[in-house]
Amino acid sequence: MLKILFSAPYMIPVLERFQFVFDHYKIALIVPEQVIERLDEEDLLNIAGEFDGAICGDDRFTKRVLEACAPRLKVISKWGTGIDSIDQATAKQLSIQVCRTPEAFTMAVADTVMGYILAFARRQPWMDNAMKAGKWTKLPGRSLSECTLGVVGVGNIGKAVLRRARVFGMRLLGNDIIDIHPDFVQENGLKMTSLEDLLPLVDYLSLNCDLNPSSYHLINRKTLGLMKPQAVLINTARGPIVDEDALIKALRAGKIAGAALDVFEQEPLPTDSPLMGFDNVLLAPHNANSSPSAWETVHWNTIYNLLDGLDLDVADLDLLRNAHKESDY
Repeated sequence: MLKILFSAPYMIPVLERFQFVFDHYKIALIVPEQVIERLDEEDLLNIAGEFDGAICGDDRFTKRVLEACAPRLKVISKWGTGIDSIDQATAKQLSIQVCRTPEAFTMAVADTVMGYILAFARRQPWMDNAMKAGKWTKLPGRSLSECTLGVVGVGNIGKAVLRRARVFGMRLLGNDIIDIHPDFVQENGLKMTSLEDLLPLVDYLSLNCDLNPSSYHLINRKTLGLMKPQAVLINTARGPIVDEDALIKALRAGKIAGAALDVFEQEPLPTDSPLMGFDNVLLAPHNANSSPSAWETVHWNTIYNLLDGLDLDVADLDLLRNAHKESDY
């Protein structure tokens, strides 16, 4: 019987909904007692060699882990889009397939970015706090049409952010390591520029790039020093794109006006993190992808990728799924 590591934290709470699929394909599941965001290297090494495939979140499939899992491990089906936690070069060398669901959370993440921009521009969270503390304090807000947005990473999510911001009349700047199609640039009044030229001009900086060697600690002491004191940093991409120590120092020194962070270098964010103590920092628990329809799509695509990677017959998966729905009535 095939054995699967089932450690995706978004799927574990609803596993019973999909159990019939695994029963049909005679797949046994290894479900950890607790997964907080991800399994670390040592967690995976403790069970290496015991499973043929994995449905995972941001589990740390390092070189050591993959080598210990081979040759039994055939496929890692990542719940979501980012696969930076998996050593892809080693996986390829060991013939371990790595699957994901590209573009799954574009709309939800883009909406989240705009929510943060509006919150800072219109100051609602801070006026709400003041009112509930008994203070009638009018905080100065700004129209987005008075502001400049810079997007680092003009991929699917970055484009969706820019399209939304354009509707609000924002001035748009973009930066990417690859060329962006001129039609998109022209249609949205976007100016592509270098990071060094972009940073001093923006009121809001949205990070929407992948995590890779070129983007690790892209936002650091030097780049934060290029931003103006009125600027706000928004990170809904990956935590290590930002050097958190440098960000904390910049916030303390008033080098930037604030930050909105959905992702962190260490997740969950330690409760003693200095980021917890800033009034001008909005925090969220890696939840920008929240969307019932998107999650449902990813649930099923993750299962499909797993079955396909194990060379199982996926032709009747939709029929099986529909038959199960009908049996619920």
